[in-house]
Amino acid sequence: MTNTSLVGLGDVLLVTIQGELSDRDALTLQEELTGRVAEISARGVLIDISGLEVVDSFLARTLHDIAGACALLAARTVVVGMRPEVAITLVELGLTLPGLQTALTVSRGLSLLGADPGQS
Repeated sequence: MTNTSLVGLGDVLLVTIQGELSDRDALTLQEELTGRVAEISARGVLIDISGLEVVDSFLARTLHDIAGACALLAARTVVVGMRPEVAITLVELGLTLPGLQTALTVSRGLSLLGADPGQS
């Protein structure tokens, strides 16, 4: 079961993903997130994957596609909270997520986007 939430932090959107994310859920997230980016003219998106045990090749590609779509809408995307096991698995699969920025924490991700974590 997946629990995904989307919260606005000023002009930054924070997406948190808890539990397994099916392919259908990932595509739905992509549609909803890009729609919200356009709706509020977001300048940044943080995707918190700290609640994921596994990131497979489909989800990795979807994260890359989300970042690409957000970039076309003038928003930068940062993936935060990647677990060491997930990073190791992605490297073993040859999935390096080109063009996608990462940060260890939401606070660091906000800093990469130029947002003040203290104001959120």
